[in-house]
Parts: sequence; structure tokens; C-alpha cells
Amino acid sequence: MQGESTASVELTELFRVHCDFVWRALRYCGLSEAEAEDGVQEVFLIVSQKLAHYQERGTMRAWLATIARHVATNLQRSNARRSRRQELSGAPAPLPGPHEVAEHREAARLVEQFLAQLEEGQSAVFFLSELEGLSAPEIATALELPLTTVYARQRRSRARFSSFMKRQSGGGRP
Repeated sequence: MQGESTASVELTELFRVHCDFVWRALRYCGLSEAEAEDGVQEVFLIVSQKLAHYQERGTMRAWLATIARHVATNLQRSNARRSRRQELSGAPAPLPGPHEVAEHREAARLVEQFLAQLEEGQSAVFFLSELEGLSAPEIATALELPLTTVYARQRRSRARFSSFMKRQSGGGRP
């Protein structure tokens, strides 16, 4: 019992004397204030486990700084892994409301109606360009067309789409 009490007193004294130093060391390693608070607890938890086997080869501050550096590195790795997992899993997008669903359906109907009016070649170029986001060289390769043909079809289909949308909104002739 006496040994435990002495170790506890020693740990308490180490914490009192070096707590601020450890916190500053963690901040220097790049941790936020909140992370440094957690890090201080982690450092002294490790110290409590290793204190009985501590052999003074340098100063206590150097030993604590080494532990703090390891704790900071581990916290940063954990945070990076957590961040990557969150990015990969991503929070599910909120479900669209009925109004948004209706707008999307109407937009899809208009695009389908417009594509049906185009010749097959123009339709394919418009679809790949405007809806799939492919560049003209990518479209030329995919459809095995000369690049100049793709550019011409893009220009014509965009002009026709603009006229089509004006008519749909009542801004042009039927």
C-alpha cells in the first residue's frame, strides 16, 4: 500500500509541475487546444504506466516531450483516419422534397423530349457533352468522329437546345 501511495504522490507532483509544459509541447506538435487537453491526459496515463520503470537518462522534461510527441502523432493519425472514413462514407444526402422531385422529373422529361427531336449523331454528342460532361476530344474518341464534327454538332445542338427552352418557357414561337 505504501508503494502505491508514493507512486500516486509522485505522479500527482509530476502532473502539477509539468502539466503546462506537456500542453505546450502538444500544441507545438500541431494539436488544437481541445486535442492538447486530451493529449495531456493521454501523456500522463502513459507516464503512470511507465513511471515505475523510468530510468533517468536525461531530464524528466525530455522524457515527457518524447511521450507528448508520440501522443500528438497518434492523435493526428487517428483524426486523419476518422476524417478519411467520414469522407468515404459521407453523410447521406438529405432526401429531396416533393417539389424538388417534381422539378427533376420535369427537367428529365424536357431533356428526353429535346433529345428525341435531334438526329442520332447530334443527340449522342449533346448527351455526352452536356449531360455526361465529356470534352470534345473525349467525345470524338468515344464516337470515332473527327473533332471538327463534334464541335459542329455541339454548337448546333446547343443552339437548338436554347431555342427549345425558350419555346418551353413561352419566350419563343411554337
